[in-house]
Amino acid sequence: MSAVGRVFPESRIVHPIEEESFRRLRTRLDTSHFPPLTRAVVERVIHSAADLDYASDLVTDEVALEKAHRALHDGAPVVVDVEMVAAGITRRDTVCRLKDAVSGPGLTRSAHAIRLAYEQVGPGALWVIGCAPTALEELLTLDAAPALVIGLPVGFVGAAESKAALRDSGLPAVSNVSEKGGSAVAAAALNALLYHPVSRPSHPVSRPMPDAVSHPAPEAESRAGSPSKSKEN
Repeated sequence: MSAVGRVFPESRIVHPIEEESFRRLRTRLDTSHFPPLTRAVVERVIHSAADLDYASDLVTDEVALEKAHRALHDGAPVVVDVEMVAAGITRRDTVCRLKDAVSGPGLTRSAHAIRLAYEQVGPGALWVIGCAPTALEELLTLDAAPALVIGLPVGFVGAAESKAALRDSGLPAVSNVSEKGGSAVAAAALNALLYHPVSRPSHPVSRPMPDAVSHPAPEAESRAGSPSKSKEN
């Protein structure tokens, strides 16, 4: 396992303001019925936007999240559509090729950046799209075989449609039904998987583990709706 891929969520020091924010969130919304990773994603997305409606707007699948969580902590690449998403992911290096991309006939700069990123990372990556619907649309044309697509672009043109296409594709995904979304919530969904504890092996390991520090977020976060798989509206 690479040094970049190895993450110890227990070592994350949680600020008291964040701890209090999650406490208040849980007094206003009961998320206890969600499975662990679904609950983690739902709560952290809501926390990032102060928007309780994400509990019924997000669409997730616990099994897909479990597989993505393993891939992420085994060092799978993380690709983002814009630097604002990258800035929100604080514990993992990311790939963003927007600066290298150019627009052309029938091709936006955001879409070209997705092509360039796929040429760089190949299959098996986690893709985090929080800005451009055309980036998500382009990803769906590629044989990317992603570990997960966090598709939460925002906007009145194409955002809801691109997210519906993501769900129709059958790819492992986190999405939402409405037009809202954005860089902050997309990064939050990825962070939920990064911060969620990794199961420890029962046998000794070669590298030392850091001392555990309590974490305010639940064992997992994900969407609202149904316990194991979110419903679409």
